[in-house]
Amino acid sequence: MGDAKTAEEAVELFKEGCACSQAVLASVAERLGLDRGQAMRISACFAAGMRGGEVCGAVTGAYMALGLAHCGADCTTAEGRQAAYAEVASFNSAFRERHGSLLCRELLGGDLSTPEGAQLASEGRLSLDKCPELVRDAALILDDTLPPL
Repeated sequence: MGDAKTAEEAVELFKEGCACSQAVLASVAERLGLDRGQAMRISACFAAGMRGGEVCGAVTGAYMALGLAHCGADCTTAEGRQAAYAEVASFNSAFRERHGSLLCRELLGGDLSTPEGAQLASEGRLSLDKCPELVRDAALILDDTLPPL
């Protein structure tokens, strides 16, 4: 499954301070014709489940990459988005199989936008333990659907 090099790059970006969403999208951005700086800006606001414990930022970073990879000029039509939708469904299935959920608050055992969740994050357990695993797996699953390096 997936290219370990891409996954490790995503994890390193995360450990260097990028948000989970940024780490996943940026690790494949140039391969998809997107400038890395643009990728960082586009994906900046999706961490911690869009700051509310919703869909994991690593997952939303992958969704952005899937749109870039599988949508063409006709993406303004439902038909033009079908290939990307199919890839999202496949990604979701693989990610859920590994982690049981797509929701940040369920994956981490707390909502980072709450005081309790912020306490979890400040203790460093999430950034050292669970989040790198989620970033790695999102990048590995994503890599299977992308054009070769």
